[in-house]
Amino acid sequence: NGAICIQPCSPSFHGETSFVCEDRKWQMFTDSCASLDVQSLFQVRRWNPKTQITLIDFDFILNQLMGNTFGKFHCENNLEMSNCQADFSCIIPDILSSPAIPGNIADIVELLKKISLLLSENVNREKMQSYSRIANHILNSSTISNWAFVSVLLDSVNLFAGKLLLGNGSANIQEHFISTKGYSIHKNTSGKSFDFNMEFNNTGNITGHVVIPEEEFLKLPKSSKAISIAFPTLGAIIESNRLDPAFVNGMVLSVSLPEELRHVLLAFEKVKKLENAKAQCVGWHSTERQWDSRACRMKSENASSVVCICRHHRQTLKSFSILMSPSTLRSAVLDYITRVGLGLSIFSLVVCLAIEAVVWYHVTKTEITYMRHFCLVNIATSLLIADLLFILAEVFVHNTALNYQLCVAATFLLHFFYLALFFWMFTLGLLILYGLLFIFFKITRSVFIVAAFFIGYGCPLVISVLTVAITEPKRMYLRIGACWLNWHETKALLAFVIPALSIILVNMVVVVVVMVKTGRSSVGEGCKSQDLSNMIRISKNVALLTPLLGLTWGFGLATIVDSRSLAFHITFALLNAFQGFFILLFGTLLDRKVLILDYMNVFYTLRN
Repeated sequence: NGAICIQPCSPSFHGETSFVCEDRKWQMFTDSCASLDVQSLFQVRRWNPKTQITLIDFDFILNQLMGNTFGKFHCENNLEMSNCQADFSCIIPDILSSPAIPGNIADIVELLKKISLLLSENVNREKMQSYSRIANHILNSSTISNWAFVSVLLDSVNLFAGKLLLGNGSANIQEHFISTKGYSIHKNTSGKSFDFNMEFNNTGNITGHVVIPEEEFLKLPKSSKAISIAFPTLGAIIESNRLDPAFVNGMVLSVSLPEELRHVLLAFEKVKKLENAKAQCVGWHSTERQWDSRACRMKSENASSVVCICRHHRQTLKSFSILMSPSTLRSAVLDYITRVGLGLSIFSLVVCLAIEAVVWYHVTKTEITYMRHFCLVNIATSLLIADLLFILAEVFVHNTALNYQLCVAATFLLHFFYLALFFWMFTLGLLILYGLLFIFFKITRSVFIVAAFFIGYGCPLVISVLTVAITEPKRMYLRIGACWLNWHETKALLAFVIPALSIILVNMVVVVVVMVKTGRSSVGEGCKSQDLSNMIRISKNVALLTPLLGLTWGFGLATIVDSRSLAFHITFALLNAFQGFFILLFGTLLDRKVLILDYMNVFYTLRN
C-alpha cells in the first residue's frame, strides 16, 4: 500500500501517468498525457541570410504578438503573423482538433493563463471571440467531468474579459459553454442587466440574470464598463471536486465591475427543481479556491429560482452561483417547530430560573438538594444562553453573511454552552451516583462547587478552545452556509458529537444503576429512609430527563442515517427545540418541594 508506479504515455502522447497501490490494486493517481504541443502552436520560421529555421520559445512569441515584431514571422499554417497578432486565430484549429483529455486541458488552461497575463491589452471583439472558442473547447462537462484547474480558468477568463473594449457601447460574444456580455455605464445609468439563456447538457436551457442596483451607479466618478460572463456547465465540473454533498445547481456567473461598485444582484434558475432542498448563495474565492458563503446572502427563493445579493471584489470575488444539498431538508413545518419550540424553550427557562431564585432558600436546606438544584440552575442557564446564541447565529447567516468574525465568535460560544449543558448533565449523573453508592462519604458544599464548575465549564472550555485553535488558522472552523462547526473538511463537529453522545451514554447507565439500587432498597431502613426518599425523587427526575436527551440525539443520528426522512427531522426538532420546556416541567414543576402550593406559601410569606 502506498507504492507509486510511473509509466510513460503511449507513443502518440507526451507526459506520464502515475498509479498508487491501494488494497493490492493499482489506482490511477495522476494523468498528464497530452497530444497537444503548446510550443508548436506558436512555432515560427525566421528568415536570415543562411536560410536557417529557428524555433522561438513560447514566451518570446507572446512578446512578438504584443507588437514587438522581429523579422518576418509566419504561423505554421502559413497565415501571416499580423493576422495572428490581431486575434491569435492561427492556433485555434489545432486546439479544437485536440481531444479533451486531462493533459491537453492542463496545457490549454496554462495557455489561457499566459494569454490573459501577456495579451490582455486592447482586447477587441476578435480576440475575445478566439479566446472564448479556446475556453469553450474544455468547458464541455460531457467530455470531461473532473479537473483541478477551475480557479485558474476563472481567474484567466475574468482577467481577459475585463479588458474587453466596447466599440459601440456594448458587446455580446456567444459560445456554446461560455457567453460574454458588456455595457458602458455611468452615474446616470439605470435599468442595465445581463440576461443569459444557455443550453445545459442537451437537457434544455437555463437562465441567469445579473443586475447592478441603481444606487451602485451613483458611486461611479466617471464613465466605465461592466462585463459579465456566464458558464452553464462549469458548476457540474466543480461539483466532482467538492468534499461535501452540496452541488452547484445553476450557472456560474462572473462579473467584472469598476472598483467603486461593490454589490450586485444575481438571479439563478435552478437546474434541478428540488422542492425540499434549500439553496445557498455563494461566491468563488479565487485565493482560497473554494465557495465562500460570506460573499452573498439570499434575497428570495422559490421552487425554480434563487435571487442573491453578492459582494464583488476585483481581486478575490468575481464569480457566483448557488449550492444545494440533497441532504438538507427545507420544510415550513420544521421552521415553524423550531421557531415556536425555541421561543417556548427560552420562556420556560426564564420561568425556571425565576422560580429557582424565589424558592431557593426553601429547597436547598439539605446538602443533596442544594447540589441537585445547583446543577439544575446551571443546566438551565447553559441551555438558555445556547438558545439565544442559536438565534443570533441565524441572524448572522441571513443578514450579515459577510461578517466572518461574528460568525466565528457565535460558533465558539454555541459550542461552549452546548457542551456546558451536557457536562452539567454529566455532573448531575455523578451526583446521583455519589448519593447512592457513597452513603457514608460526605462531600462538603465548597468542594462540590469547585469540582462541578471544573467539570461543567472547565472541560467545555478546553474542548472548544482547542477546536477553534486547530481548525480556524486553516479557515476550516465553520461549515459553509451556517455559523456552526465544520464537518466535511476538518470534522470539527466531532468535538461536540463525541462528548455529547458519551455523556448521554453515561447518564443512561446512571439511570440503570439508580433503578437497580432503589429496587433493592427495603422500607425499614430507619434513619436512611429520608435520604432514600430524596434520592428516589432525584432519580425519577434524571430518569425522565436523561432518556429524553438520549432520544433527542438518537433521532439526530437517525437524521444522518436517513437524511431525507421528514418524520425523523420533525421528531428531532420537537424534542430538541422544546428542551427548555421539559427542563421546567420535569426539573422544577414536578419537584414536590417546588409545587404550586409551596409557591403560594412562599409568595404569601414574602407579601407579609
